[in-house]
Amino acid sequence: MTVGVRHDDLRRRNRAMVIAAVRGGGQPSRTEIAAATGLSNSTISTISADLITEGVLTVVPAIENGILKRGRPQVALGLHPRAANVIAVTLSLNSLSAAIIDYSGKVIVHEFRRPSTLTMSADELLNALAELVQSVILRMGQDLAPLLRMTLAIQGITDSSKRALLWSPITPHSNIDFADFFETRFRVPVTVENDCNMIAVALRARSPERYGKNLITVMLSDGIGMGLIQRGELFTGSRSSGGEFGHMIHIPDGAQCRCGRRGCVEAYAGNYAILRHARGECETAQPAADIDHLTMTEMANAARNGEGLERDAFKRAGEALGFALGSLFALFDPAPVAFVGLGTSAFDLIEPSIRNAIARTAGGQHNAEFDFAIQADEAPLIREGGAYQALTYLDQTVFAASPPLQVLDLA
Repeated sequence: MTVGVRHDDLRRRNRAMVIAAVRGGGQPSRTEIAAATGLSNSTISTISADLITEGVLTVVPAIENGILKRGRPQVALGLHPRAANVIAVTLSLNSLSAAIIDYSGKVIVHEFRRPSTLTMSADELLNALAELVQSVILRMGQDLAPLLRMTLAIQGITDSSKRALLWSPITPHSNIDFADFFETRFRVPVTVENDCNMIAVALRARSPERYGKNLITVMLSDGIGMGLIQRGELFTGSRSSGGEFGHMIHIPDGAQCRCGRRGCVEAYAGNYAILRHARGECETAQPAADIDHLTMTEMANAARNGEGLERDAFKRAGEALGFALGSLFALFDPAPVAFVGLGTSAFDLIEPSIRNAIARTAGGQHNAEFDFAIQADEAPLIREGGAYQALTYLDQTVFAASPPLQVLDLA
């Protein structure tokens, strides 16, 4: 049976493909766009001309290795910076940040604050974030292009509809409806995302050749988080953001976790767990709330200098991570793993026990081939992933339409 495709649907799909090729191609020429999309040169020319007229794309000089190409003038296409702005907001333990990003993906304004998130009421937390967002908007003034979307990336479990925070170790409050609050306040569509998911999105966007369609990101910090991309799609649960790797059970009824349960991977591999063991404290001791990087650095140095509780603490952390990853690899095909966060500064202490533990699981038959990457600073990745989510939504939903859709006023 032959299935017909409406002309409008085909045009929308082709426009989306062209915009995606420009976003991923680093100011490609029309010939390069044709090669990437499989569309004909005439189709590329027609669509790109329309997108330039609409202010979605712009013509830029073609550059190779940072040098303007010689000979016959080359023409490349870029995303027009003033087509739209999006806001990427990050909320983590005692840390708030907000950035305005233009349509080309460049950060225009960025602000950072350090409130005590653990002691704030839900209303105080919402208002602190709103004041921060308002501040970056005011700094843009008349230079603010149409503000079309906002992404809020949070350390914690978010609902699958991307509207609310269900639970987080950074606040005693749960079920906070961030999206409703911000949409009412700023009249712009908002999504609420898990921070580790945004890291995975950012890394795959940065290096699609390296990560292909499968990627696992593991956050090593006060807590243990994961972002998982399988077959090119970000994994989320049917009710929550899913991928709660840190709260998989490592040892039933074992060490106390921040989530209130016992025996989680995080209760052995999070910074507070490493500190607790290195100090010889009971496994049921209340987890420390916020551990500074200097303390972790001193413990790592002590572990490198000789046997003792510090070295054993890092070894136990690696074992918990390795057994959990091995179990994951038994369910999914092994994929490249990116370890992210300040905890990677001690990766030399935990990698051997990670690999040894993986090798002892059903998923460890290809242990020697596992590709581990390290990214120490998670903050830019979270912001970049949030921005990418917002921008690609505009690419596919707003600007792929012809003419571009008008974003609804949420007032």
